Amino acid sequence: MTLLDGKTLSNAIQDEIKKETDEFRKQNITAGLAVILVGDDSASQSYVKMKEKACERAGIYSILHKMPSSISEDKILETISMMNQNSNIDGILVQLPLPRHVNQTKIIEAIDSAKDVDGFHPFNVGRLAAGLDGFVPCTPLGVMRLLEHYKIGVKGLNACVVGASNIVGKPMMNLLLNAFATVDICHIYTKNLASHTKQADLLIVGAGKAGLITKEMVKDGAIVIDIGINRLENGKLVGDVDFENVAPKCSFITPVPGGVGPMTIAMLLENTIKAAKNRAR
Repeated sequence: MTLLDGKTLSNAIQDEIKKETDEFRKQNITAGLAVILVGDDSASQSYVKMKEKACERAGIYSILHKMPSSISEDKILETISMMNQNSNIDGILVQLPLPRHVNQTKIIEAIDSAKDVDGFHPFNVGRLAAGLDGFVPCTPLGVMRLLEHYKIGVKGLNACVVGASNIVGKPMMNLLLNAFATVDICHIYTKNLASHTKQADLLIVGAGKAGLITKEMVKDGAIVIDIGINRLENGKLVGDVDFENVAPKCSFITPVPGGVGPMTIAMLLENTIKAAKNRAR
């Protein structure tokens, strides 16, 4: 069993990005990322802080627009419009979730698709589905980079994705299809989940439920990617996979924390650099 170390790979990618941003500066170009954070959700605040630190380390200019949870939808849209027109900003990221009174789809669609470094805009979603170049959501993109780094080819593998969100599950499915894996995608209404997961050479789980995947649900020698991150009552962070009991059955598995999470940050920085390069052209 081999651990897929996302933390070490993420750090290496960020070091390479720093070299690129240093070269950019010689051309008087500074890559810029703007983040909108609405409300006081502790997980969102923690994640945004990690993004800020990563930007600073990689030499990317970042600005945070922090807004109260009571802010109107129109005010958020005004801020997005301002950033769309700001030539110093290459990437715009709206931290999810948003308060209930805000239409999330409307907010995402308001972002210039050329600055959509989260890859959530319908334009980029469509390009991914069609196998065309665009911005890809950071978490599934990070999974693909992790597999590539460990020389795990997905072509021809039976892959099962557990979780069908627009942020992780669906783009993960499309990336795997584009790489010629055979993909089975499961969700909350899937009957007999184990009958799907036990067939998978590659099992990718992002359902947000601690311990969802047990050893009985995984075939011997499977590659298991755990995207879930859950905090137990004792404060411990765990994934969606029962790591202790599942790991001995696997050929490869990601730890939580230290697996996919750091790769998400690295891919956000890569997408921001990609947007900056597009602007420079």
